[in-house]
Amino acid sequence: MPVNLNLPQAKPVAGVELATLSAGIKKDNSPDMVLLRLSPDSTCAGVFTQSVFSAAPVSLCRTHLPSCAGNVRALLVNSGNANAGTGEPGLLMAQGHCEAVATALAVSTDAVLPFSTGVIGQLLPDELMRRGIDQAATLLDAPDASSLGAWQAAARGIMTTDTEPKLTSQVCQVSGKQVTITGMAKGAGMIQPNMATMLSYVFTDAAISVDDLNRALVEAVDVSFNAITVDSDTSTNDSLILAATGSANVELSSSGSAGDNQRNNDWSGFMQALTKVCSDLAQAIIRDAEGATKFISVHVAGGKDRSECKQVAYAVANSPLVKTAMFASDANVGRLLAAIGKAGVACDPAKISVSLGDVLAFEAAGIAASYTEERGAAVMAASEIELFIDLAQGEANATVYTSDLSHDYVSINADYRS
Repeated sequence: MPVNLNLPQAKPVAGVELATLSAGIKKDNSPDMVLLRLSPDSTCAGVFTQSVFSAAPVSLCRTHLPSCAGNVRALLVNSGNANAGTGEPGLLMAQGHCEAVATALAVSTDAVLPFSTGVIGQLLPDELMRRGIDQAATLLDAPDASSLGAWQAAARGIMTTDTEPKLTSQVCQVSGKQVTITGMAKGAGMIQPNMATMLSYVFTDAAISVDDLNRALVEAVDVSFNAITVDSDTSTNDSLILAATGSANVELSSSGSAGDNQRNNDWSGFMQALTKVCSDLAQAIIRDAEGATKFISVHVAGGKDRSECKQVAYAVANSPLVKTAMFASDANVGRLLAAIGKAGVACDPAKISVSLGDVLAFEAAGIAASYTEERGAAVMAASEIELFIDLAQGEANATVYTSDLSHDYVSINADYRS
């Protein structure tokens, strides 16, 4: 079960229609295809995996986004098969599926973005995909294609090893009008960002230029999807899309002047809401990580720059010895020190302090005089654990979220293809 997963209630975003069905890709015949149609004036930005084995749909998204100048009209998502490691045949197949969507919806092919998630190294079942696309296209015209139920079904349809759908919303006020931001994500394993590790789709009904969407996405991702790890593995298919439909008849811009307080406040409020949606989804992925029993926040302060802090945080968050100690509720300070020491960040051990929650465990190059195993173990026994590391050599800070490493994680991944 997820660790304290409780997302804010989701709200539909005007200008988005969704259809979810079982195309027969998954062995258990659960929902495995989602088709989303965006209003004609929608703008879109995206970030993708940096893996050298980027999947065919990722390659096409990178081509189609600039080709259509961000005016994306449809998103096609399938789960159960990643269409990764499939070479030219996989690329041609993904292109064919984009063409099938374009024909069914009467839009241009480069205005269709494809996404796949699941097993790597297998071609998609082409006939099943095309049959599913035709069926999904007809479902988009149903009266309930924009309902909350349609959003909830889509959040389930993109799942693989997730145990719960991840769907949430925030609202903000722009010039007295309400703007909605709603996002969904899937991901539970093969999680460490080199961008944003999973599939995620975030929508707003504001009207925003492609350039501003890209700026907003990069800023929000840095403290959310680029601050999580389950197992240090980056997927071949990771994609994050931010789309603005403009259906609320509210224009937003990041380019307010020094004296334009209203525009600056509007953009600031939007960014706070967007970052909240992205952070909630990113943390939901960790709370629902494969086999997780603990949600762990690794806070690193006192670095020379943010990159240095993140480097230390990831060294701790990805350490198998730290993660198994967390699973066992073992207050083993030595595991933390070993992980910090291997991070590759030059620092003075005599100045570093480490705390387990509010319990100071290490300072002045030794175990803190006030520390006891009993106090440390009490912190480790909780389902949510905060670790605080102060490098004492600057003003920067960063936080990375991770999970523990349990027997179930090994079992889930050992049985993944069987």
